[in-house]
Amino acid sequence: MICGVDEAGRGPVIGPLVAAGVKLKNDKKLQEISVKDSKKLTPKRRELLSIRIKQLADDYKILVIPAKDIDDMRKVMTLNEIEVNAFRQIIKKLKPEICYVDSADVNEIRFGRDILSGLSFNLEIISKHKADDIYPIVSAASILAKTKRDEEVKKIALKLQEKLDLPFGSGYPADVVTQKFLKTWYKKFGKLPPHTRRSWKTVQNIINEQKNRKIDEF
Repeated sequence: MICGVDEAGRGPVIGPLVAAGVKLKNDKKLQEISVKDSKKLTPKRRELLSIRIKQLADDYKILVIPAKDIDDMRKVMTLNEIEVNAFRQIIKKLKPEICYVDSADVNEIRFGRDILSGLSFNLEIISKHKADDIYPIVSAASILAKTKRDEEVKKIALKLQEKLDLPFGSGYPADVVTQKFLKTWYKKFGKLPPHTRRSWKTVQNIINEQKNRKIDEF
C-alpha cells in the first residue's frame, strides 16, 4: 500500500492549516482520472475530483488545524515542525508501506527523517519538493486538503463578512484586500477577527500600527 500526504493553507493569516493523506494499492486509478497538483485545477474541478478520490481510495484522512491551535503550537514549534506533526498523525492512521510527502523543509531528506522519527512502525518515506506535481498519490492528497480548506474558509468568510461590510479577500498576508479587512475589523472592534493567526507578522504589524496611532492621537 502507498499513500501521499500534502497540506493546504500553510501561509494564510486567516483560517486553518489542512493536511490530508490518501492510501491506495497503486496510483493507476488516479492517473486514469487525471489528478494533478490542486493549484493547477479550478475550484469546481477540485471538488469533483475530491469526491472521486474519496470513492477510489482504500482509506484517507483529513486533519484540520484551526488558527488558534497553530498559534499555540508556534509558541514551542516551528511551522515546519507543525507540518511534520500533522503528516505523522495522518501516516499513523493510514499505516502505508510507502509514503510520498510534499517536503516543507528546504532539506527534503531531513523532512522525511523527522516524520519517520516519530513513527513506531516500519515504512519508506519519499520526501520531495513539489511532490504534488510529481506523484499522483500526493496530487490526490493536495486536492483533498485544498478542497477542505476552501470549504472552511468559505464558512469563515461568510460569518465575518456579516459583521463587516467588506470583502474578505484570499486570507493571505500579501493580499491588500485581506489586509484592509483585518485593519478595518481591528479598528472597529478593537480586536482581531476569529480564525486569525495572531502569531503572524502581518497581524503583529496591524496591532502595533493601531497602538501607535492611538498614542499619536492622544
